[in-house]
Amino acid sequence: MSKAKTQSIISQLGFTEEIQQLREIIESWIRGADDQIKPLLEWQFITASKYFRPLTVFSVYRATTDEPIPNRLIYSAAVVEMIHNMTLIIDDIVDESDSRRGRPTLHTQFGFLQALMASGYIVADSFRMTAGDRIDTRLISDLIKRLGAAECLQWNLRRQPLGVEDWLRIAGEDTGSMFETCACIATRDDLFRKFGGLLGVVYHGCDDVGDVKGLESLGGGGEEDLRDGILTLPASIAIKDPVIAELFCKETRSADELARIAQAVKAAVPAAEERLDQLAAEAKWEAHLHAANPAILYALVDHTRELSRR
Repeated sequence: MSKAKTQSIISQLGFTEEIQQLREIIESWIRGADDQIKPLLEWQFITASKYFRPLTVFSVYRATTDEPIPNRLIYSAAVVEMIHNMTLIIDDIVDESDSRRGRPTLHTQFGFLQALMASGYIVADSFRMTAGDRIDTRLISDLIKRLGAAECLQWNLRRQPLGVEDWLRIAGEDTGSMFETCACIATRDDLFRKFGGLLGVVYHGCDDVGDVKGLESLGGGGEEDLRDGILTLPASIAIKDPVIAELFCKETRSADELARIAQAVKAAVPAAEERLDQLAAEAKWEAHLHAANPAILYALVDHTRELSRR
């Protein structure tokens, strides 16, 4: 997604000032980092974020009240953005990705040790920034535990003849947990937890479809997923074909076999898009049930859903 498009979405949702404040919080935090870590953080955070997680925090809050976004919530959203970047560093290492959005990944640029230490540094400062707020600390702690378990789950379920329901479980614990946390941080309760989870699953699915379509703006990773036998949404549909399922589950595949899987996964994109439309409709229904001002959540769902259509 281009920087101009990101700015357009932020503007349409009405959070230009809040996102600018969030950027300033992160920039100030990086300026105060240890000299050994500062170049790593500058490299990691200089990439053009889409800020969908902070936007979820702000949108859910705005859906419940017309009051201005409080400063404490902007700090909380900044912490979520920090944790998100920690997960990107780990994902890139696990996936052996050399680039993300057209730039070398952190471990490619600086080394594995430095990337791992930077991820730990981010987590430590995230807890420091939430110190004194027991609700945020609990939510962030629970999130990091769920993300760790989700990464193991996804890895352990590689190359297995699973289906869409299994993909929903993985996506719900991976990206869904992050967006759930955003919704809970916004209201400091569980009222919009299900909405956040559905929104996160939609985002995860759009990322999967975007990889198949080659949308670099979503981060890339389609080739790595095929290589490692990762269960993406299009793959979970493609492997309904027993022949493709057998190839998908093989420990090693020839170039021709990988090409055949890739072709089947690509053919599954329309069905995947249809499933994402259903999930987006479910998210909107949750917004309708609980929000005093649901229109902003409808718009957030629509912007998320458009990610795989670009």
